[in-house]
Amino acid sequence: MSRLFKFLPHPDYAMKFSFSVVYAILASVAVNFFYEPGKIYSSGITGIAQIISTLSEAWFDVYLPVSLALLLLNVPLFLVGWFKIGHKFTIFTGITVLLTSLFMQIMPTEVLTTDPIICAIFGGAVMGAGIGYALKNGLSSGGLDFVSIAIRKKTGKTIGSISIIFNFFILLAAGMLFGWQYALYSALAIFVSGKVTDAVFTKQKKMQVTIITQHPDQVIHAIQNSLRRGITIIHEAEGAFRHDKQTVLLTVVTRFELPILRQAMREADEKAFVSIADNVQILGRFYEEEL
Repeated sequence: MSRLFKFLPHPDYAMKFSFSVVYAILASVAVNFFYEPGKIYSSGITGIAQIISTLSEAWFDVYLPVSLALLLLNVPLFLVGWFKIGHKFTIFTGITVLLTSLFMQIMPTEVLTTDPIICAIFGGAVMGAGIGYALKNGLSSGGLDFVSIAIRKKTGKTIGSISIIFNFFILLAAGMLFGWQYALYSALAIFVSGKVTDAVFTKQKKMQVTIITQHPDQVIHAIQNSLRRGITIIHEAEGAFRHDKQTVLLTVVTRFELPILRQAMREADEKAFVSIADNVQILGRFYEEEL
């Protein structure tokens, strides 16, 4: 996609705008095609906007569109993103929220099915794919994503798991106000959305890599030329079978960087033994790109 925008004055901004459009379309499809027909409440601020929209019509006989409620609820949370995450990230998230509100308003509600289980599964999958896609490309869907990212930076927990905790309170509200069956179906949608988000947003998943090689200098050079990662060297390791001398290298990468690591290993030492431990937790310093 970068080739498509490289001739524009600000190709990076053009790409991010295109990512915002993709997320806005996916989120609008999830809400208008699945959540609304199935009476499913979404995760995060979108779910809160749905609850406010429903209550405004039921209690005050005033129709407040979900799109407008979503936009208004995001305004104070932009301050969290501006001061805790990053200015450029917050600006593009604001653009994403505006586009999402616009598409939710102009996209017609299509009743593909009213089966709440089907709506919960497919709506959650589409919404999770949109959130993960946005985060993967340095954007956010806004709302509780700001809070989730700030907490992830402090605790190391995944975005999906943090969102599930926050959304538990949305389920309680939906259950008490509209019936517990809607809360249960919405819980299924939120669970699916969180898992799909984690599957798509692979930059948050850390993996410990242990490399046993006879050519440590070549491997270190190849990895550090490809990735911004520190490497710990353990000299004088010995193989139990042939008693040959080896060097052990330890590093941590993200799942997103794993294909780059594999390519570096193919170039540096194809015969090296590489062991990868999935989903490790980091307590010390670990470089992450700024959003």
